[in-house]
Amino acid sequence: MKKQAGFTIIELVMVIVILGILSAFALPKFANFGSDARAASLAGVAGAMRSAAAIAHAQQLVDGDGPAEDVTLEGEDITMVEGYPTANAAGIILAAGIDVASYDIDTAGDATAGSTYVIGYTASTCIATYTAANSSSYNVVIETSGC
Repeated sequence: MKKQAGFTIIELVMVIVILGILSAFALPKFANFGSDARAASLAGVAGAMRSAAAIAHAQQLVDGDGPAEDVTLEGEDITMVEGYPTANAAGIILAAGIDVASYDIDTAGDATAGSTYVIGYTASTCIATYTAANSSSYNVVIETSGC
């Protein structure tokens, strides 16, 4: 009697079919990494904005400056309004060290209280928004439903 030394064609076909079925179920779960990456990037931007605003505010308090006086962080002059960075490139973006060239949307506010800076991706529901302080506090909001 002869001993079998390999796999039969039926066994090989069955393994290929099973792998195909498994990949059909697994692929959609892992195919949407771009959306997750954009959402994580915006979460990082929002965190950087919150931290930078708190640090700039603390520096202004330590210096004993008025709420509209600029502060210096790491050799950079950060423009302030109501005790927090302004919603523009000379304020929150400079304080947080954000590279706005990495994003599709870069809508700067201005140096007034309550103005907003929006940064994000093409979809209007994939953004991080910084609102400059209006009397006492700033606001950072992220919207990732459209990422």
